[in-house]
Amino acid sequence: MSNEQVSASHAGQVSLGHELRVNRLGFGAMRLTGPGIWGPPNDHSRAVAVLRRAVELGVNFIDTADSYGPNVSEELIAEALYPYPEGLVIATKGGWNRPGPNQWTHDATPPHLRHAVEGSLQRLHLERIDVYQLHIPDPVVSFDRSVETLAQLREEGKIRCVALSNVTQEHIERARKIVPIVSVQNRYSFADREWDYVVDYCERNGIAFIPWAPLGAGRIAGEALQRVADAHHAEPMQVALAWLLWRSPIILPIPGTSSIQHLEQNLAAASLRLNQEECEQLYGVPELVGRR
Repeated sequence: MSNEQVSASHAGQVSLGHELRVNRLGFGAMRLTGPGIWGPPNDHSRAVAVLRRAVELGVNFIDTADSYGPNVSEELIAEALYPYPEGLVIATKGGWNRPGPNQWTHDATPPHLRHAVEGSLQRLHLERIDVYQLHIPDPVVSFDRSVETLAQLREEGKIRCVALSNVTQEHIERARKIVPIVSVQNRYSFADREWDYVVDYCERNGIAFIPWAPLGAGRIAGEALQRVADAHHAEPMQVALAWLLWRSPIILPIPGTSSIQHLEQNLAAASLRLNQEECEQLYGVPELVGRR
């Protein structure tokens, strides 16, 4: 597969709450931080260069969170891209604390979410965050109270659109009774379809679905990807992303990397067209894995 004329725009566009439209292949900025999603990157200049190159290649949706670093990912985005080009949408998240590398603790209390939003606004040099996601429901805090806090921040003009991450359909339905929800971000890939029903729900209701961990794991998944990739002279990750783009028009993949080479390879997936048979074969991989 040739990388000539690579552009995220080749994936088409998706609507975020009928207020924003972005190219349907974004960038996840989690991996720009240090090991364990903790601290600064090993190569600061390369991290900045990756962000700038992503925008050059048509990426106008960047996903981050205050817990990535913590704070580091948001600070890198501002350093690399501020003042932001017209049309760039930065989606960030709150509701998790970071006591150390690879450690995550819940905190979706209203005071914490307010503090998190204020911190993200400051780090990103924004007066309003285009898309703000509740990172994950807090098991000891009322989910409705967490969402109500984001709705209040939206009314105050600090958030433009409210979104959710790591949620069930029940969570989405409850949240939508409080405030419009523009996107849902859950783990999802051709070989990990636990949230298939959430994808379908989002499609029926015009909500963008942002999959994370798009590369299917396991021997059979790897073999299936490689077989299709060889047929297209492509990389397995490109096939995994192309399948997501095929799966539903509301899916907005956000592959992340700290390498410009891998960034360009990932974005080339916007032009990769799989045939129906290949997509259906990949769709069947979870059943094959279950019969191992």
